[in-house]
Amino acid sequence: MRLVIDTLNLAAVERLLCVEALNTAGTIVDASKLLGITRHALKRRITKHSIAWPPQSRAMIAGPTTPQTTAPDAAPAFNSPVSSGFRAD
Repeated sequence: MRLVIDTLNLAAVERLLCVEALNTAGTIVDASKLLGITRHALKRRITKHSIAWPPQSRAMIAGPTTPQTTAPDAAPAFNSPVSSGFRAD
């Protein structure tokens, strides 16, 4: 794979490399291996450069990450106000 770098701005080049590695590899783990850095280092760069990951099309295919345990129209199982620990006398 060949990249054309049209700037000497290090931050812009770092962002470009991260985006290209993510698009090529498809996952953070595989992209970090392509770049030769840890996945935690890649996650820091994703945050630093405000890279949208996963892409919207991929997020829609994957669906929700947390399973829904109750029906949407069901009442909550426990609906009590939180006490502050102080009594109003």
